[in-house]
Amino acid sequence: MLRLRLAVGVFAVVTLLYVLDFYRYKLPWYLDPWYPCDTNVNGMACRISRKLPIAELPWYGVLLGVTALVFPLIAFWVLAPVRRLVPIVGQLGPQNLGYRVRPGRRGRDEMKRLGRALDDMMDRIASGYEGQRRFAANASHELRTPLALQRTLIEVGMAEPLTPEQSTLLAGQLLAANARNERLIEGLLVLSQADQGLASRTPQRLDRIAAEVVEAHAATAADADIKIIANLGPRTVAGERVLLERLVRNLVHNALKYNHPGGTVRVTVGASAAVALAVENTGPVIAAEDVARLFEPFTRLASDRIDHSGGSGLGLAIARAIVQAHDGTITATPAEGGGLRLSIMLPRD
Repeated sequence: MLRLRLAVGVFAVVTLLYVLDFYRYKLPWYLDPWYPCDTNVNGMACRISRKLPIAELPWYGVLLGVTALVFPLIAFWVLAPVRRLVPIVGQLGPQNLGYRVRPGRRGRDEMKRLGRALDDMMDRIASGYEGQRRFAANASHELRTPLALQRTLIEVGMAEPLTPEQSTLLAGQLLAANARNERLIEGLLVLSQADQGLASRTPQRLDRIAAEVVEAHAATAADADIKIIANLGPRTVAGERVLLERLVRNLVHNALKYNHPGGTVRVTVGASAAVALAVENTGPVIAAEDVARLFEPFTRLASDRIDHSGGSGLGLAIARAIVQAHDGTITATPAEGGGLRLSIMLPRD
């Protein structure tokens, strides 16, 4: 549409100028052209006219004037489809996420392509808003449950005098609920920090970070009768040490939690040029169609796990955010016989 209107406008201007040039000799105010070389061949005006058509300056001024008058009208007509689109675009926004331009899926007209691009943009915005609303609702639910438990325990403690044993049990339950809240809030803060990107990047030895995390989880693995197998080759990546350590810690912690006695956890660094870190564990069988859901906040697929202390359900969501902040990608595939393999691709430093 715009291309056609612009072509018609250019054709109209050229035609108008051609007609004016054809009939200018018949105009009553037409003046014979002035040729400076007829009077003084060596004069400055004649020398300039040999390079510039100063003899046609009056006609040039007329053409400029006509163009200045006609061009705004043509521009107004050419841009009419854009003006019609302005009030439609004005209705798009958070208050009306379901509104669409709907120009149709056929045709390569510029305005239709623009309308389709706007509809696709609104689809992405609506999806993002829906994800934020779902995340806020899930976070509220996760916080409401332990808070309600804490309130109930406090009301029970205030209802009647408690024995020392009952007071100890009540205090332990309150501490456990409070610890769960702390883990959830900490996870939300880390997730928010990772979503904001990296403030700075410095070379980090990923193999050394993984070695420290594996050593820190050795006692937990031994208590659960799980064997950690570490194959750590040299690998340097650019990023933040705190976030990279949290990434490895989340993956190893989940690999231990969703496992079974006698199982294994494999932590590999630098096994290939593409994969910087891989964590694989034995455990319950996970359907391939459920793998993508694991990266959604507050998602827990497996009910049978080694660690029953609870969790925020943000482990893999935080891992994905940290990987994306480091310009990498994370993929998950079900392992044969049960368990999960997580592969992290990070650019080399």
